[in-house]
Amino acid sequence: MDEFPHLDQERLAQSLAEIAGFGGLMIVHAEDPHHLDAAPQHGGPKYTDFLASRPRDAEDTAIANLIAQAKRLGARVHVLHLSSSDALPLIRAAKAEGVAITVETCPHYLTLTAEEVPDGASEFKCCPPIREAANQDLLWQALADGTIDCVVTDHSPSTADLKTDDFATAWGGISGLQLSLSAVWTAARERGHGLEDVVRWMSQRTAALAGLGSKGAIEAGRDADFAVLAPDDTFTVDPAALQHRNRVTAYAGKTLYGVVKSTWLRGERIVADGEFTEPKGRLLDRPA
Repeated sequence: MDEFPHLDQERLAQSLAEIAGFGGLMIVHAEDPHHLDAAPQHGGPKYTDFLASRPRDAEDTAIANLIAQAKRLGARVHVLHLSSSDALPLIRAAKAEGVAITVETCPHYLTLTAEEVPDGASEFKCCPPIREAANQDLLWQALADGTIDCVVTDHSPSTADLKTDDFATAWGGISGLQLSLSAVWTAARERGHGLEDVVRWMSQRTAALAGLGSKGAIEAGRDADFAVLAPDDTFTVDPAALQHRNRVTAYAGKTLYGVVKSTWLRGERIVADGEFTEPKGRLLDRPA
């Protein structure tokens, strides 16, 4: 996108060196522009064409270059929304060598597959793209063994008119914030994971990564932020019932486990059975 241009390797190194100088964390959308430019760009409604336009090697090359720069400079880096399982061996090796790299994936990569995306259904469009079921299995394995650190929504809403049936021009992004807990829990339980695993991936590790010491656990001294969940209850996703301003979702019609009964912010109930009270939000700060 024009407002978010790619960094070439020289500018990446310059930026990373600057950030390393004050102990900061560089967060990276990892797709290499040269591989994207070389990929076939057909446009149109076919999801297979869109998938071919965002190949795995674009992610893999970008991550390999990022790891090399982070290792050379002693910098901290975080890979956003990993979708390519082919990059996992690179990440495992980098972590074993002590490179300060963390990685996230998203609910849609863990719960949706390329095989189920209908042609023209650009509510499934995101970048990097949703890939095949075999790729998804490897993402789950990497999440279980700690190669992937956390699960983050990458919530990217749009108005319905921007989700055209042309995958090349449609808005890229999935609105997943409201459904993320239930979607991940539904898939996790099918794969033998417990709710404590989901909490670790979606709360504890994300709070730690962001440096928010008052969040991420229910214990003395932390903010009393929590959701009351009925883990065995189910619901069917109805776009009209979503709280999103723009009710576009890739989960329409899916039956999910995990019904949130109430939500609490710093000890105050702000949602009960879908009814909101006025939340008293405040700016979150981190200790120096």
